[in-house]
Amino acid sequence: MDKMNGPIKYTCECCGDIHENWPALTFISPDNYDLLSADDKKNIAELKSDTCIINHPNQTDRFIRCTLTQLVNDHCEGLEYGLWVSLSEKSFQDYMENFDNDNHEVQYFGWLCNDIPEYKFPESIPTTVVTKKGNQRPEIFPHESFDHPFVRDYYNGISKKEAESRIKMMLQKTKDNKLALTSKKAWWKFW
Repeated sequence: MDKMNGPIKYTCECCGDIHENWPALTFISPDNYDLLSADDKKNIAELKSDTCIINHPNQTDRFIRCTLTQLVNDHCEGLEYGLWVSLSEKSFQDYMENFDNDNHEVQYFGWLCNDIPEYKFPESIPTTVVTKKGNQRPEIFPHESFDHPFVRDYYNGISKKEAESRIKMMLQKTKDNKLALTSKKAWWKFW
């Protein structure tokens, strides 16, 4: 295979090995956290691998990390995303109380809290958050009635060419931003 049409190779951040299958495109934190000043990140926010809490003076915002699988019409593999959603206080509390419960299955309402580079997000997208047995990260499903190109693509699928373009763009950003990462937190990575 030639380099342009060959399999996509990437170095996994978890194991350091080079892989040829599609990586999951993940965001390290919700956009709400990324927009905070360095002082606010230190003083009013708590970011963990699966949760984020921001204690503003007049409200507390709560977020959890989830997955979303984008249908790829002409390929057997979907494009995986690791995204963040905001939850209500009640839903977040239930999620945390059952975080280690392998049999907890429930649905929550959540707002998508990451702007995926291929789309413009003038407002957040409503989602259904579905927890999974086996203590896996919850999966999110955008509300089909919400009129947005991301939602239409989620339900109608994208082409393999588009999926590979998105992966290559993220890989290029990783390569281009290696030096910047020492002074600025990366907003996404590969699983």
